[in-house]
Amino acid sequence: MPSSYVLTRRSLMAALASALAAHEAQAQTKPANAQPLAPNAPRFTYEDVVLRARALSERPFEPRVTKLPPEIEALDWDNWQPIRFRDDPDPIQDPNKRAHLGLFHLGHLFKTEVKINMVVGGIAKPFDYNPKNFEYRNPDFGKNLPSDLGYAGFKIHYPLNSARTFDELISFVGVSYFRFLGRDQKYGLSARGLAIGTGKLDNNEEFPFFKEFWIEQPALGSDKITLYALLDSPSLSGAYQFDIFPQDETAINLTVSIFPRVAVERLGMAPLTSMFLMGENDRHMNDRNKYDEFRPELHDSDGLLIQTEKGGFMWRPLKNPQIQEVQRFPVSGLKGFGLMQRDRNTQHYADVELAYEERPSYWIEPSHDWGTGHVELIELATKDETADNIICAFVPDGGLQPGKRFTFGYRIRAMNDGLSLHKLGYARETYSAPPVALGSAEKAAPDSRRYIVDFVGGDLAYYLKNPDAVKIVASAQTAQMQRFFLVPYPKINGFRVMLDVQHELETVGTMQCLLQVDGKPITESWHYAFRIYHL
Repeated sequence: MPSSYVLTRRSLMAALASALAAHEAQAQTKPANAQPLAPNAPRFTYEDVVLRARALSERPFEPRVTKLPPEIEALDWDNWQPIRFRDDPDPIQDPNKRAHLGLFHLGHLFKTEVKINMVVGGIAKPFDYNPKNFEYRNPDFGKNLPSDLGYAGFKIHYPLNSARTFDELISFVGVSYFRFLGRDQKYGLSARGLAIGTGKLDNNEEFPFFKEFWIEQPALGSDKITLYALLDSPSLSGAYQFDIFPQDETAINLTVSIFPRVAVERLGMAPLTSMFLMGENDRHMNDRNKYDEFRPELHDSDGLLIQTEKGGFMWRPLKNPQIQEVQRFPVSGLKGFGLMQRDRNTQHYADVELAYEERPSYWIEPSHDWGTGHVELIELATKDETADNIICAFVPDGGLQPGKRFTFGYRIRAMNDGLSLHKLGYARETYSAPPVALGSAEKAAPDSRRYIVDFVGGDLAYYLKNPDAVKIVASAQTAQMQRFFLVPYPKINGFRVMLDVQHELETVGTMQCLLQVDGKPITESWHYAFRIYHL
């Protein structure tokens, strides 16, 4: 694979975080100047993108080559970040005067052109680059730039939090990454169009990219924003439709058609990317990644939540391992999964600027049966909170075969803590400690740890009056479950579970537990993985 398509994840994600934070601006209201569709003229639809994707897959892959002027190649962050798009008149021409477009200029780490088209009155027309559409720090900077330079990506503003201001609703910049927000949220994790080969961890991950977009003029009286995208990569091409519904928990309905050029062994559907540096479960106090840091927690997401076919929920707290790890959760008839930011307590982050407690959770619900496969969780080691080190996706069994169209759909929501997804008790906190009390004469088994899980919510407060009715169901793999305890915890209206586990050296041990009454679960199932290192 050409080196231009095997990206450095950390440099890309650091740039994405900075770019999205720095390009906050208010859009302006514009008059609607849509031209009526000529009689019998075909309207541009998703099927037009599907035809393009199919035709693209039947040709050999052509790497994107963008020849940039020297002044664009030389743009660093300090000179690229201030470039602003002049959105007057606004290209979307929303008759409701809500959706407004912003465009990212090429430069810095974003040096590959993305084509932008506007669909107004059912007619698709290219929105060509013009240096006059941008404000530059140096007024003379854009005078000699070519008219066919193109764009790095785009964003859409919308009155999400107030009728008087136009907040950033969604942004596409960098391969197939996109981010979007619900009300009173700030950017954190990212979604991606597709992932290929991610779980192999062999530095040969393929990054499909959106090469062209069509942004549709909203209908009068409608809040829905529709856009289409053409995806390409060495292995496949694809067509996407995004139906965006701005609201408290903004939702996007996606329709996807994939056309493989070659056999694809490991396809990641609906991939998410996030950051976890440290939390209450992973303080890194006794290993080589020990941090001298005053903030108690640093993460955009703190756990993976999975809803199974039978309606059960599994919760897996995230961690920052010393060596990268992959955990796979086999599923059939997947109902949903997502990377969640459950902890919304400001004091747990102690960060007056970054507001980690306001980061969204992304929850994915398949619109049909995705069949058998597994939800794959990848945790990479990091010492930097600007580096995204968490990846998850659904990987279907069997892979893809060349020439066979593969279609799927799903809804993705920008939630807050996501606790409304079920009425069971949930794991609020996870801790790890030595398996014996400080000062105790008891000797701990070699390579053993105690895992403490605080369950709250659901009917747990009710069972505090009859704690003997509550039973622990616990198990471990490639590790030995030595003992476990259940302690009523009235101050949190819940229960504390303690699991003592002896690990095998240099082996990832996995463990699970849940609480039952009369054989029926009253909590979600807590899952975790840990590895003992002797470095």
